Amino acid sequence: MISKELFQFLKDLKANNTREWFNDHKPTFQLHQSEVKGFYQEVENRLGQSDLIEKHKVFRIYRDVRFSKDKTPYKSRFAGYFIRATKELRGGYYLNIEPGNSIAGGGFYGPESDDLKRIRKEFEQDDSEIRAILNNKQFKSTFGGLQGSELKSAPRGFDPEHPAIDLIRKKQFYVIRNFTDKEVQSPDFINQVIDTYASIRPFFDYMSSVLTTNLDGENVL
Repeated sequence: MISKELFQFLKDLKANNTREWFNDHKPTFQLHQSEVKGFYQEVENRLGQSDLIEKHKVFRIYRDVRFSKDKTPYKSRFAGYFIRATKELRGGYYLNIEPGNSIAGGGFYGPESDDLKRIRKEFEQDDSEIRAILNNKQFKSTFGGLQGSELKSAPRGFDPEHPAIDLIRKKQFYVIRNFTDKEVQSPDFINQVIDTYASIRPFFDYMSSVLTTNLDGENVL
């Protein structure tokens, strides 16, 4: 479980985001960090029963302030991701634990230029399969819709009047599900996270198929 005490620590850290306060409370941080790492490891173990997971990563609590106007030294959250194994399985799962802003989701946050072009060409050729996934009742009730930054106009070489231009304009492709603090602190939270990731799987399977084939459906790996 994710404890109430962990959430209280993150709230206190946000209100006292200094090196002096953090150093004074470092043993408490280490206790909660261990708690979180154990939770992420259990998520990986559970995910491994239905998907191939290479590894997971929990981000460090320390902020990189070199190029930021916000010079507070610490993040008031725990976050990390789960990497799928092999070149055939694309997409990654994400989990953020933060008072008032806990989310589980996944997708493609920074596709390489070749992958982005391939995805756009697929949407241009036939958007029926991705539409069916996005319009699935369970998918919509869990995530609402596909998120990600997008261009204001059509990418170069694409028709701005194309019926799938709303998808073609996107530069990122991901989904998220929000959780209340009460849900995160519930014993059932890990089950809800796993169920959330299971709901992403049809989207990942589709995108994996696109990114491992050409427009004729031939494998390119």
